[in-house]
Amino acid sequence: MKHVPCVLAAGLVGLAILALARVPAKADKAFFDEFVAKYVKPDSTDPKDQAFKATVEKVRCNVCHVGRVKKNRNAYGQALDKLLDRQADKDNKAKIQAALDTVAKQHSNPDDQKSPTFGELIQQGKLPAGGD
Repeated sequence: MKHVPCVLAAGLVGLAILALARVPAKADKAFFDEFVAKYVKPDSTDPKDQAFKATVEKVRCNVCHVGRVKKNRNAYGQALDKLLDRQADKDNKAKIQAALDTVAKQHSNPDDQKSPTFGELIQQGKLPAGGD
Protein backbone atom coordinates (compact mmCIF):
# COMPACT_ATOMS: atom_id res chain seq x y z
CA MET A 1 0.00 0.00 0.00
CA LYS A 2 2.86 2.42 0.57
CA HIS A 3 3.67 2.37 -3.18
CA VAL A 4 0.25 3.72 -4.12
CA PRO A 5 1.24 7.41 -3.65
CA CYS A 6 4.31 6.90 -5.87
CA VAL A 7 2.26 5.25 -8.60
CA LEU A 8 -0.38 7.97 -8.33
CA ALA A 9 2.27 10.71 -8.50
CA ALA A 10 3.91 9.08 -11.52
CA GLY A 11 0.54 8.85 -13.24
CA LEU A 12 -0.19 12.53 -12.59
CA VAL A 13 3.24 13.54 -13.93
CA GLY A 14 2.57 11.45 -17.03
CA LEU A 15 -0.79 13.13 -17.58
CA ALA A 16 0.77 16.56 -17.14
CA ILE A 17 3.44 15.75 -19.74
CA LEU A 18 0.79 14.57 -22.20
CA ALA A 19 -1.28 17.69 -21.63
CA LEU A 20 1.71 19.97 -22.23
CA ALA A 21 2.73 18.04 -25.33
CA ARG A 22 -0.62 18.87 -26.96
CA VAL A 23 -0.27 22.63 -26.40
CA PRO A 24 1.19 24.28 -29.51
CA ALA A 25 4.35 26.27 -28.98
CA LYS A 26 3.89 30.04 -28.79
CA ALA A 27 5.99 30.61 -31.90
CA ASP A 28 4.06 28.09 -33.95
CA LYS A 29 0.80 29.64 -32.83
CA ALA A 30 2.04 33.13 -33.74
CA PHE A 31 2.99 31.97 -37.23
CA PHE A 32 -0.31 30.13 -37.65
CA ASP A 33 -2.28 33.17 -36.43
CA GLU A 34 -0.54 35.40 -38.99
CA PHE A 35 -1.27 32.88 -41.76
CA VAL A 36 -4.95 32.93 -40.74
CA ALA A 37 -4.98 36.74 -40.56
CA LYS A 38 -3.58 36.97 -44.09
CA TYR A 39 -5.43 34.21 -45.90
CA VAL A 40 -8.58 33.14 -44.05
CA LYS A 41 -11.69 35.23 -44.68
CA PRO A 42 -13.91 34.40 -41.71
CA ASP A 43 -16.80 36.65 -42.75
CA SER A 44 -16.91 35.60 -46.39
CA THR A 45 -20.00 33.78 -47.63
CA ASP A 46 -18.12 32.41 -50.66
CA PRO A 47 -18.21 28.60 -50.43
CA LYS A 48 -14.54 28.40 -51.49
CA ASP A 49 -13.52 30.75 -48.65
CA GLN A 50 -15.64 28.83 -46.15
CA ALA A 51 -14.15 25.51 -47.28
CA PHE A 52 -10.61 26.92 -47.01
CA LYS A 53 -11.36 28.23 -43.52
CA ALA A 54 -12.66 24.82 -42.45
CA THR A 55 -9.63 23.06 -43.92
CA VAL A 56 -7.18 25.41 -42.19
CA GLU A 57 -9.01 24.99 -38.87
CA LYS A 58 -8.88 21.21 -39.31
CA VAL A 59 -5.19 20.89 -40.22
CA ARG A 60 -3.95 23.77 -38.02
CA CYS A 61 -0.21 23.21 -37.57
CA ASN A 62 -0.05 20.99 -40.62
CA VAL A 63 -0.38 24.05 -42.84
CA CYS A 64 3.42 24.08 -42.39
CA HIS A 65 4.23 20.80 -40.67
CA VAL A 66 3.97 17.10 -41.43
CA GLY A 67 2.67 14.83 -38.69
CA ARG A 68 2.94 15.65 -35.01
CA VAL A 69 6.71 16.31 -34.82
CA LYS A 70 7.14 20.04 -35.34
CA LYS A 71 10.62 19.64 -36.81
CA ASN A 72 9.04 17.89 -39.80
CA ARG A 73 7.95 20.56 -42.27
CA ASN A 74 6.23 20.31 -45.60
CA ALA A 75 7.54 22.32 -48.57
CA TYR A 76 5.66 25.45 -47.47
CA GLY A 77 6.97 25.16 -43.92
CA GLN A 78 10.51 24.63 -45.19
CA ALA A 79 10.30 27.78 -47.30
CA LEU A 80 9.07 29.81 -44.32
CA ASP A 81 11.70 28.27 -42.06
CA LYS A 82 14.42 29.73 -44.29
CA LEU A 83 13.09 33.25 -43.58
CA LEU A 84 11.94 33.05 -39.97
CA ASP A 85 13.58 32.14 -36.70
CA ARG A 86 11.10 30.34 -34.49
CA GLN A 87 12.14 32.09 -31.29
CA ALA A 88 13.48 35.45 -32.47
CA ASP A 89 10.59 36.23 -34.83
CA LYS A 90 7.58 34.91 -32.92
CA ASP A 91 6.50 38.42 -31.84
CA ASN A 92 7.47 40.19 -35.07
CA LYS A 93 4.19 40.30 -37.00
CA ALA A 94 5.63 42.48 -39.76
CA LYS A 95 8.46 40.03 -40.43
CA ILE A 96 6.08 37.07 -40.38
CA GLN A 97 3.76 38.82 -42.85
CA ALA A 98 6.72 39.73 -45.09
CA ALA A 99 7.85 36.09 -45.05
CA LEU A 100 4.34 34.94 -45.97
CA ASP A 101 4.37 37.40 -48.90
CA THR A 102 7.80 36.23 -50.06
CA VAL A 103 6.95 32.54 -49.85
CA ALA A 104 3.62 33.09 -51.64
CA LYS A 105 5.63 33.98 -54.77
CA GLN A 106 7.69 30.77 -54.68
CA HIS A 107 6.81 27.69 -56.70
CA SER A 108 5.27 24.89 -54.71
CA ASN A 109 7.74 22.53 -56.36
CA PRO A 110 11.08 24.34 -56.58
CA ASP A 111 12.27 21.83 -59.20
CA ASP A 112 9.34 22.65 -61.49
CA GLN A 113 9.10 26.28 -62.56
CA LYS A 114 5.69 25.51 -64.08
CA SER A 115 4.26 24.41 -60.73
CA PRO A 116 1.81 26.80 -59.10
CA THR A 117 3.16 29.18 -56.50
CA PHE A 118 2.15 28.72 -52.90
CA GLY A 119 0.09 31.89 -53.23
CA GLU A 120 -1.72 30.59 -56.31
CA LEU A 121 -2.65 27.42 -54.43
CA ILE A 122 -4.02 29.48 -51.55
CA GLN A 123 -5.99 31.67 -53.98
CA GLN A 124 -7.53 28.46 -55.36
CA GLY A 125 -8.65 27.55 -51.84
CA LYS A 126 -6.00 24.84 -51.45
CA LEU A 127 -3.44 24.35 -48.74
CA PRO A 128 -0.08 25.75 -49.85
CA ALA A 129 1.68 22.39 -49.62
CA GLY A 130 -1.24 20.32 -50.87
CA GLY A 131 -2.88 17.64 -48.79
CA ASP A 132 -6.36 19.09 -48.98
